[in-house]
Amino acid sequence: MGPWLKFAAIDIGSNAVRLLLACVFDEGPKPTFKKMALVRMPIRLGDDAFTRNRITETKAAQLVKTMVGFQHLIEAYEPIETRAFATSAMRDARNGSAICARIRKACGIEVEIIDGKREAQLIFENKSAERVGGFNAYLYVDVGGGSTDITLFSQGRIVTSGSFNIGTIRLLENLVPAGAWRDMRQWIRSCTTPYASLAAIGSGGNVNKLSRMANCKNGKPLSFSKMLKVRHDLNQFSLERRITELGLRPDRADVIVPAADIYLKVMKWAKIRSMFVPVVGLADGVVHILYQKHKSRGAAGASAGKRLPG
Repeated sequence: MGPWLKFAAIDIGSNAVRLLLACVFDEGPKPTFKKMALVRMPIRLGDDAFTRNRITETKAAQLVKTMVGFQHLIEAYEPIETRAFATSAMRDARNGSAICARIRKACGIEVEIIDGKREAQLIFENKSAERVGGFNAYLYVDVGGGSTDITLFSQGRIVTSGSFNIGTIRLLENLVPAGAWRDMRQWIRSCTTPYASLAAIGSGGNVNKLSRMANCKNGKPLSFSKMLKVRHDLNQFSLERRITELGLRPDRADVIVPAADIYLKVMKWAKIRSMFVPVVGLADGVVHILYQKHKSRGAAGASAGKRLPG
């Protein structure tokens, strides 16, 4: 494929498992990242992990079969590198490591269970702030089924990041205590207070859908008031009507309202009026990391080659 470099990334989340097949065009002043295919399986591991502290055999078998299927797609795609990460549900499940071992035995894919801080950093790697000008700081906000991961970015660097056990599935299961909200509010207020001009960058399937429902187009941000209106409108529909009349997927229809609640609280506490939604997630950040590693290895190789005697 010439200058196109192919990578694959797997994100084992609390609500769904995703395989991203991506290309990076490595010529010109800046690399161009292109999604070639995104496969999503709504296994919802968080249903087990957050209520039972373990993943049941039914869902574990589903996950292993999914990963075997992903491996066939990866083999057909022939990327130069693949990485797989698991987040909140597998972190909380007592048998998360054992399931990773089953996956490795079944298809050879090595799954790394990461903590919330690492998850936030991977999402940050999408460099979305580079496409959004006019602010002196940006708050990256990723809402998943099990956690909300927030990264404060200013002047080209990460200032701080935090991960909170507040997610859409936890909210549906009434597993978020008042203290968790209080901790997140205090953290947001303390780290955002020094910044006069602050914007939010949202990631996750729910905020992508909320943005589309608010008719945000051509890179326009999703305002607090528009998100609040969409959330109010959604609340007027039963779960069944969200699926049949609004066209939401069954595994999106129940979590989109709690997701909106989390995004709205973050914006309110940070005094942010607009959220940019670049439609990227953890898997996209993984592709950026893989590309950077590939380039650094190439540079190291070239440097070593120059030191060889002629």
